[in-house]
Amino acid sequence: MSLTGFIGLGNMGGHMARNLLKNGKKLIVYDVNKQVVDQFKSEGCEVATHPADIAAASKEIVTVLPSSPHVKAVYQGENGIFKTIQPGTLCMDSSTIDQVVTLEVAQAAALLKAEYIDAPISGGVTGAQQATLTFMVGAGNDETFARANAVLSLMGKNIVNLGAVGNGTAAKICNNMLLGIQMVAVAETMNLGMSMGLDAKALAGIINTSSGRCWSSDTYNPVPGVLPNIPCAKGYAGGFGTTLMAKDLSLAQNASTNTQAPTPMGSLAHQIYRILARDPAYQAKDFGVVYQFLKKQNV
Repeated sequence: MSLTGFIGLGNMGGHMARNLLKNGKKLIVYDVNKQVVDQFKSEGCEVATHPADIAAASKEIVTVLPSSPHVKAVYQGENGIFKTIQPGTLCMDSSTIDQVVTLEVAQAAALLKAEYIDAPISGGVTGAQQATLTFMVGAGNDETFARANAVLSLMGKNIVNLGAVGNGTAAKICNNMLLGIQMVAVAETMNLGMSMGLDAKALAGIINTSSGRCWSSDTYNPVPGVLPNIPCAKGYAGGFGTTLMAKDLSLAQNASTNTQAPTPMGSLAHQIYRILARDPAYQAKDFGVVYQFLKKQNV
């Protein structure tokens, strides 16, 4: 059986890779965390010393990386994928990065007679665990999308073809900007209502059956005790970190500047999450911890 390459075994990527294993894929993996790599080795995966080793061994590669610099290093660095990539290789990048970087890496892949498509994800750690992720795919053509779909559908439930390369990244940036705005809005609304004497569960119940309803309230409410089994119920451990939200909101601001499309609410949310990302009390927490930050400002 041919190998599938997988680079980036973090909170999301680790679960995604295991879903490929469950569905019969044989993997060769790479991550900077050697302990995680050793765990995958014990589960039957081959391991690589560098990303270039992945490209030499596989013609279908999935990458899930934290930011634009990481993607550029993994693909275009000294021991990167492009050093040994084989013609006909399909690279599926599920990182959330700048659209301009997506297009740059895709063009570099094409010069090497390979394909790089953007396939960022939504659904959180739970979606990664349960293989119910949404993939926002910029594949460029139907043939490439079909090839990618055969792999991505083993890790997700909704594989959406958005057309040109770069469109998946654009959709993810827009979605996460809205998510950041929503979470700040829900956090400040809950804090205001509770400060006025309302019970948290009662207020959430009203919001979730009224016009203010949104995912950040009905599925991921940031107030401890409102919902079970989400990060705020576990001291805001796990989930989607404040530093990642700050990074994603910065991508939206970059796009806003490049396109001259105004995003005033996105800008405000970005500033708030920048504060959280710099504060040791919040930077390692789930992004719902913005509720605790706002509550602390009460006078």
